[in-house]
Amino acid sequence: MNLDERKLLVLSAIVDAYIKTGEPVGSKTILQNSNLNVSSATIRNDMAALEKMGFLEQPHTSAGRIPSYLGYRMYIEKLMHPHVLSQKEKRQIDEMLSGNHATAETVVENAVEALSDLTQLAVVNASNTPHFSVITKVEVIPAGRKLYALLMITSAGTVKNKLCRLEFDLSDEQLQFFADFINKNLQGTNLEDLTPAMLQNLAIALGSYMISLSPLLYAVYELSEEFMQNNVQIKGEQKLLEQKDINSLEIVRFFHEKQELANLLSNALNGIQVIFGKENDTFSVTNSSMILSPYQVGKEPGGSFGVVGPLRLDYAKVIPYMQYFSESVTKLLSEVIDDGER
Repeated sequence: MNLDERKLLVLSAIVDAYIKTGEPVGSKTILQNSNLNVSSATIRNDMAALEKMGFLEQPHTSAGRIPSYLGYRMYIEKLMHPHVLSQKEKRQIDEMLSGNHATAETVVENAVEALSDLTQLAVVNASNTPHFSVITKVEVIPAGRKLYALLMITSAGTVKNKLCRLEFDLSDEQLQFFADFINKNLQGTNLEDLTPAMLQNLAIALGSYMISLSPLLYAVYELSEEFMQNNVQIKGEQKLLEQKDINSLEIVRFFHEKQELANLLSNALNGIQVIFGKENDTFSVTNSSMILSPYQVGKEPGGSFGVVGPLRLDYAKVIPYMQYFSESVTKLLSEVIDDGER
């Protein structure tokens, strides 16, 4: 759908004004805020044409117009002037991300919190970083009668534990054998390589210890599965709930469906994307938008952030912020993963 230059300028002026004020925009406002040297009647004709083409909507109570989903899409893709981050803004973001980067998990957690604080919007995140981790150590610690605590540590610095109840107590010899066996066979193994087939082979390799130690072996497998699950984080939901034009029930329902959220975020691995509520079957929050931005570990997908806010969002500012966050997190994650594998 082709628009002439003047209609594009009118559409851009309407979106800019509406983002700032939240009020329907009339021809007088457009003439005051643009370099168009035409009459109000000409502007009104252009507005009527843009509405007919689906780029604008007219609230029943106003003579002014507001952008439609299609209008916002055209603005984001062709008309907006992205904010250029100053060195001061970049330093501020770097400082927000410069906390304790002992693990890949803390890098991402710091970024989610910082991005929400900076934009004053809700932020969701789904991370693939466990896929790049290897098992560095497994420990078994007696925790009571017939009760044992399993600890698994990965190259990303993440630790998970699990309690395992057996039918009988294990001797010191059995515990030592299992610790030696599991670390010999799994140390340096990528988490996603610990498959049911590998588990079965390891169980057979336990030999005479199979009956007594296979429950612990299966618990190790369950821990690896927990590492591999998509870890969806959400920060700043309250900021979205405070928005007047967004249905609170839709927000709560959307954030509750974490697997759907993870699937939605996984589609952002090819660059910045903007989706609008009710335009997408999964993101069904009316009058809202979500900006998705991926980050990497080396050259592989590491995960993605999603900033959720009202439809009337300052896209020209938020999108460059997200791009810088993603670039910074990509750099930090690659450093953490590389250090952990050395």
